[in-house]
Amino acid sequence: MWDGSSNANLPWFSSDKSPLPSADIRDAEAYEFVDRGDETHPLAHAPPGHPSARTLQKRVAYAEGSTIDWLREEAAERERTRVIGTQRGLRGLLALVKDSAGMWLVIVLTALGVGVVGAWLDVLVKWLGDLREGRCTYGFFYNQVACCSGLDPGEVCNEWQSWSEYLNVHNIFAQSLLQAAIYIALSIAFAGSSAFLVKSYAPYAFHTGIPEIKAILSGYVLDEFLGPWVLLIKAVGLALAVASGLSLGKEGPLVHVACCWAYLLSRVLRQYRQNEARKRKLLAAAAAAGVSVAFGSPLGGVLFGLEELDAFFDDGDVMWRGFVTSVIAAVSLQYIDPFGTSKLVLFQVSESGSTWRAFELVPWIFLSVIGGLLGSLLIKLNTAVAVYRRHSALYEWPIVEVVGFTAITAAVSYLVVFLRVQSSELVANLFQECDITKGDYHGLCNPTAIWANVFLLILTALAKIGFTAWTFGMMVPAGIFLPTIAIGACLGRAVGLITQGWHRAYPTAWIFSSCPPDPTVRCVSPGFYAIIGASAMLGGVTRMTISLVVILFELTGALSHVLPIMISVMVSKWVADAFGKDGIYSTWIAMRQYPWLPAREFRDKGQTAAHVMKAAQNLIVIHDDGEGCTLGALGELVRTHSYHGFPVLHGEQLLGFVLRDKLRSFIESLPSEDVAADPRVTFLPPGRGNARSSDMLDASPLLEEAVLQLRKDVPLELVVNMFQKLNLRHMLFSQGGKLTGLVTKTDIVWLLTAEAPHAGALAEKQL
Repeated sequence: MWDGSSNANLPWFSSDKSPLPSADIRDAEAYEFVDRGDETHPLAHAPPGHPSARTLQKRVAYAEGSTIDWLREEAAERERTRVIGTQRGLRGLLALVKDSAGMWLVIVLTALGVGVVGAWLDVLVKWLGDLREGRCTYGFFYNQVACCSGLDPGEVCNEWQSWSEYLNVHNIFAQSLLQAAIYIALSIAFAGSSAFLVKSYAPYAFHTGIPEIKAILSGYVLDEFLGPWVLLIKAVGLALAVASGLSLGKEGPLVHVACCWAYLLSRVLRQYRQNEARKRKLLAAAAAAGVSVAFGSPLGGVLFGLEELDAFFDDGDVMWRGFVTSVIAAVSLQYIDPFGTSKLVLFQVSESGSTWRAFELVPWIFLSVIGGLLGSLLIKLNTAVAVYRRHSALYEWPIVEVVGFTAITAAVSYLVVFLRVQSSELVANLFQECDITKGDYHGLCNPTAIWANVFLLILTALAKIGFTAWTFGMMVPAGIFLPTIAIGACLGRAVGLITQGWHRAYPTAWIFSSCPPDPTVRCVSPGFYAIIGASAMLGGVTRMTISLVVILFELTGALSHVLPIMISVMVSKWVADAFGKDGIYSTWIAMRQYPWLPAREFRDKGQTAAHVMKAAQNLIVIHDDGEGCTLGALGELVRTHSYHGFPVLHGEQLLGFVLRDKLRSFIESLPSEDVAADPRVTFLPPGRGNARSSDMLDASPLLEEAVLQLRKDVPLELVVNMFQKLNLRHMLFSQGGKLTGLVTKTDIVWLLTAEAPHAGALAEKQL
């Protein structure tokens, strides 16, 4: 446990005699400084030909792996808006209309594109998944639902044939071997193709993408994560991975796909290209649309962005845009109607048994406790697998790992009927109540096979826990929502069947006294128990609350059972939090050491800022003794160190800070003959210190001004709160005008995640 007594355990800590490698992104992050808005900087009034003025006019882009300066970006956006508002007449009106129309055009196109991509993925996944078991006789590109459309429930579909039927194989043993061989071969082909595409063309397309999106929305610069190749490979690879039968879903990756699409559209407009804060507000709206399409849950998408992604900050306009994108994306999805149901609800449940009884709270709370325990277990298993993979030979052979584990998954899944089908189909049938007018899904409604079904459901849940723990992190696009829902639904249906069996065996017991006396009227609804189990398992894995409840009732249409869902989510989160506060996404952020600050409350134990700050003697600083320093020395400093800025001292007195990018631009803007002469450069303001030489270059306008300074004896809790609420990149500490230390956002991130198991274990991995 971190005790705050030393900096020795911090990964960026080093003496000035042993600088860290410049390639380490985290070390570069450690020396970040806030750059004041250009419009208020003294350089704004420098002569146009002055090298410092040219440096100011040139906007320096953020480097990959850095974090944005929210203060500067927001100030730039306010200035841009002010300039547009000051224009008069028709020109000013057209400028306002153009600015607003461009923004809404990008938002609408983002929503429409996400809806179309989501529908296309649904169709492609369903067709590829069904192709493992058979094909349609009158059209190769028809999935089973489309091939058998128009038939009554329970009616045999002769148009859809298994591969053994299509190839006229009549021997039962040969049929089984043929079906199993094709099932496993196509699963391996789909998953292997997905891994090959990701590894070869877009390594950032692997995994779910939500941890990275959370980090990007908080200010992390990772534009390569949102590129066009990532969008294409993520979409195609996701369809192949889901269709392969691996224990993964498409819901989380759709958020990544939506953000990639929004990012590409944003490159068209200058207002998004030149302002990182505005770009992130667009990405937040796109993320809400991704959830809306993934679950058919427009309201849940907005709440997901608010609760899980911390996406809407305190800006009501951002939430409004997220709401608009969610609605338009959902409308476009329903218009295309990829499921052929003319409904947005993915897993429609029956409301005939909408009444629930008090005694059902006992099995529901039991399910909630189990969901919290298993959710926490799944996180720990997945974390252990990820760390093992990183330090084993599997890390060097990701495609081999995917192919091998897909073969194991397919072979085991083929033997268990509930594992063999696609997870979406399994969940849809587990949520349904038994109805004599509909077919019996693999004997699930057979009253004489309750214990056999309970055994198969529990076996399916346990197998999926193991498969999901390993799959979530392989070199394929993978979401964890649907597998988690399937695990919880299996357990919930099993508990529902047991409760229903007890009621049938002891209908007159006092605990069932609230049930209707007519035995033909359903008292216990196992399908809703599956929904409770799914909500409990999701709560234990993601630690979501409000958005999870809304997503589930929009996903199922079970609006009358919102209260039991809320109870299950509440209890499962309580139980899971006893074993760790972080959900699956926060855990992966901690392992990869992204500069994302969790919103949790921090309480110090009497420590002050001095316990976490880097002392002044351990910082790389620029000394200006009044005679200045040579231009060559500054150039060597910029080339040697990748830190984002350097304190400037005059003796022991703090003069200010200079950003590395501005210093580099200043040097590059000088004529070649000046660089060759190696003149001296001073950071002392005019009129201070000794009279300067006429040929000495004045770099004092490069010093930053908007830098927050405190004393090192302030409570550590105050420092953490200021970083969380003000979106700071750094904080300086001084005493009597003398520099005493520095704390950056990376320091605070490490402080808040230091107690997490395996924190930073995957940070060295380069995708």
